[in-house]
Amino acid sequence: MSALLEAAGLSKHFPARRGLFGGDHGVVRAVDDISFSIDNGRTLGVVGESGCGKTTTAKLVLGLETPTAGAIRFDGRDLAGLDAVGRRHYRKSVQAVFQDPFASLSPRMRISAIIAEPLITNEAVTATDVRRRVLELLDLVGLPQRSADLFPHEFSGGQRQRIAIARALAVSPKLVVLDEPVSALDVSIRAQILNLLRDLQDRLGLSYLFIAHDLAAVAHMSHEIVVMYLGKIVEAGDARTLARHPKHPYTQALFSAALPSHPEERREEVVLAGEVPSPLKPPAGCRFHPRCPHAMPRCAQAAPALIQVEGRMVACHLYGT
Repeated sequence: MSALLEAAGLSKHFPARRGLFGGDHGVVRAVDDISFSIDNGRTLGVVGESGCGKTTTAKLVLGLETPTAGAIRFDGRDLAGLDAVGRRHYRKSVQAVFQDPFASLSPRMRISAIIAEPLITNEAVTATDVRRRVLELLDLVGLPQRSADLFPHEFSGGQRQRIAIARALAVSPKLVVLDEPVSALDVSIRAQILNLLRDLQDRLGLSYLFIAHDLAAVAHMSHEIVVMYLGKIVEAGDARTLARHPKHPYTQALFSAALPSHPEERREEVVLAGEVPSPLKPPAGCRFHPRCPHAMPRCAQAAPALIQVEGRMVACHLYGT
């Protein structure tokens, strides 16, 4: 299976805001030397607590941020080397669905105009073709044709997210970045939207970068999962394997706190001490060691490398030599 998108040694460091009296306050290492790939027709899930670098990773993939270091390749081409035509093609090929369907749709535009906007921006199309494509997309996401002439306030949260998905699909992208696409919705609606996304993937051959706090949703949606902590990947591998048998202490804690997939399922509860440290001054060695129940002296001194452990990659001294 060929990789549609590859990230190699990707980093994004932001200069810290200057204090009242100026001076250099260092950099925030939002994303720090991570590598991953997304295959055609597959979903990569990215999980971790707030501040772990998930959204910055999404912005790098969408071209909304420029990497400090490392490279992103799409269909084998390095984004940094693309000319204006290449970048326009990339922006068309990679679309996004964001967290809040109440904020991402303009309240003053009819649904037909919202869905058609990327189509009109990126392609030379007639008004008749635009109308036909809008109605096709509404049908694709399970909304009636009369929706085209209504405004966003006339729809529920789940329906608005369906509209946002239709807009993202308007230009037939290859990759859709899903940044917390169901976290603002009622629990009863979440499964409907996730199942819609899976159906669309099967029908259209889409690839997804799926970013979420909800581990149950990530495990349900993803083929592979990457777990991030303070800008670093601490575990990565097959979604089912990683969800059922997490190896890194941080991954174990995340999954122990998630809702079980079956009422009879029993899990050992792992309680993490303290808060996530500041990315401005991450701990030396393993960044997780101040909160880790298995921390050893070497964890504070040397950062563990990602190594192969039972069919997945893990960065933890528990498994190193």
